[in-house]
Amino acid sequence: MTPLRLGPTSPDIPRVLDLLRRAFAGMEGRIDPPSSLARMQSEDLARAAETAELWILPGPLACMILTPRPDHLYLGKLAVDASARGRGLARWMIAHAATRAAALDLPALRLQTRIELTENHATFTRLGFTEIARTAHPGYDRPTSLTFERRI
Repeated sequence: MTPLRLGPTSPDIPRVLDLLRRAFAGMEGRIDPPSSLARMQSEDLARAAETAELWILPGPLACMILTPRPDHLYLGKLAVDASARGRGLARWMIAHAATRAAALDLPALRLQTRIELTENHATFTRLGFTEIARTAHPGYDRPTSLTFERRI
């Protein structure tokens, strides 16, 4: 299965937003501050498809947003549909992200996950990522997110 890149006018944008909302729903009440996904609209996701790269596995079964930065490729909003979990789709998407980073001549993938989501920390560590930083959202005096990196 090969990921497909969606453009900003793709008719799949609303279905991708629905996948993201369902996949991230388990964070509600667990993370502080709340996820920005609660405020995301189809127009925001279309803008991400225009200014970055929005990739899906058809269905959509999985999605991610890749944003080139000067020294890495940022992997954001990685999600896998509940019906497709346990089939290696996140690993597949991350492998595609690594291929994109190499194609863009970027030496690393980076992502962030919330400090409360310890299961994500374990998953990303198993997938070859290493924690490189802890950051706080504006107004917080404690770390709220962990940054992970995987060299290409």
